[in-house]
Amino acid sequence: MSPTLARDRCYARAFRSAGLRQAAVPLPDGAVVHFWLPRPDPALHPVLLLHGFGANATWQWAPFLRPLLAAGLAPFVPDLVFFGNSASPAADRSPAYQAASVAAAMAALPGVPQRYSVVGVSYGGFVAYHLAHAFPAVVERLVLVAAGVCLEEADLASGLFAVDDISEAASLLLPQRPEDLRRLVELTFCKPPKFMPSCFIRDYIRVMCTENVKEKTELLYALISGRKLSDLPKINQQTLIIWGEQD
Repeated sequence: MSPTLARDRCYARAFRSAGLRQAAVPLPDGAVVHFWLPRPDPALHPVLLLHGFGANATWQWAPFLRPLLAAGLAPFVPDLVFFGNSASPAADRSPAYQAASVAAAMAALPGVPQRYSVVGVSYGGFVAYHLAHAFPAVVERLVLVAAGVCLEEADLASGLFAVDDISEAASLLLPQRPEDLRRLVELTFCKPPKFMPSCFIRDYIRVMCTENVKEKTELLYALISGRKLSDLPKINQQTLIIWGEQD
């Protein structure tokens, strides 16, 4: 009787009821990228949706599927490597590797248009940026939502964020204790819930926060360690940056 597993099943049901189906795409390096794919419809414009660090694809995007379809968009929704049902034996933890894996999986899917738009939220925005840089022939437009791609590692120590270093960021984004998850919710919700029963929190941590902890921690270090704005590559696609007042 896990409320988190029940919610997870509800989100998967929302994907299926919106007409999406699951697919696992194997890559030459041994990685497998799990996707939710739309029904083939040439009238719909393809959009690749990349989730953030604290969720897999279904938890991030379930509330937005029907509005996207109603707007004439065909959502392609992967789990990034080490999230959900995606995995890789490779040692590379960089967002550039995530981008290359997603691009290779999209290219391997039958019937995918040669060009598509990309939307990335938070960590998914970093991956989306690298995707746009490395694969300009396929990324038509780019949307970055609450994704601080101009982040430098020095910004953490200077007090720009609520954490002082990468290890503290990892303890929040990969919470293993109820107090860590409560703090994460307080930081990431503009209006956090006033009541969070400990039994629900422990259940969420057990279901959502205990798999691939080592690999996900390495993803954070690869993202932030030594990061400098001067190293950020330039992109040429039409880009929309969405940054909320409380982000």
